[in-house]
Amino acid sequence: MSFEALRLSSRDGYVLAARAYAPAAAPTRAVLIVSAMGVPQRFYEPFAHWLAEQGLAVLTFDPRGIGDSAPKRLKGFDASITDWATKDLGAVVDYFHDRWPDVPRTYLGHSLGGQLFGWLDHPERFDKVVTVASGNGYWRYNAPAVRNKAPLLWWLLAPVSVGVAGYFPGKRLGAIGDLPAKAMWQWRRWCLHPDYLGAEGHALRVHYSRVKNEMLVVLAEDDELLSPLGIRRLYHLYSNAAVRFESIHPQEVGLARVGHFGLFKTTSAQALWPRALTWLGGA
Repeated sequence: MSFEALRLSSRDGYVLAARAYAPAAAPTRAVLIVSAMGVPQRFYEPFAHWLAEQGLAVLTFDPRGIGDSAPKRLKGFDASITDWATKDLGAVVDYFHDRWPDVPRTYLGHSLGGQLFGWLDHPERFDKVVTVASGNGYWRYNAPAVRNKAPLLWWLLAPVSVGVAGYFPGKRLGAIGDLPAKAMWQWRRWCLHPDYLGAEGHALRVHYSRVKNEMLVVLAEDDELLSPLGIRRLYHLYSNAAVRFESIHPQEVGLARVGHFGLFKTTSAQALWPRALTWLGGA
């Protein structure tokens, strides 16, 4: 099974790379997968293929500056997380809604992808919302190993590398991935603030409080980046949503580890993907 490569126009005309995975028959549900920070859509390809084999339509995309939506050089490229949330994600949700208007729709946000759901103008377009490893990234809420290194990243590596390179060269540094400078500066500001993206101010907090969806929050107890407390803290912003938490204990499902990324890897296919299908509303 292959995918349909798409070029979608963002709200300001920037062209985004996207992929649609179609089941053999008419889909029973459509799932929008919104990626983690700096993670290209191709990372989710095996999981998206599997969902399509189960009868679900799936859409993935790369926001500007990431993966197949990145320019040849990131130095000086103008892109913020706000651009991703309002111009890119907003346009992709419009396309997703228009392409599958007559089937139930699920928003699946991984890490940053789950954090941005409250930014949407029309969250009611989704009857199911599932977030995975998505929490408050304030550095003191990080998992212990990352928390110990966070001061080095936020007060030295990030400012110096962005200043020298004109973008964050995460691939070379072995941290996160390559990110546009403005996005990295914005994320740094969030990660140094106890309310994380709530640092954007009152208007955005109000926007998040308008979300009334039922939300399923999936967290791995062995997440190497975020502590369980950090994950739970994010949902204070979703003050009017019906939030339910689902914890994954790797040993209980027969896995050595799950962590921040493991749910989407083929190593979790037998142990977790059927459960994920149920979470998404596909079974």
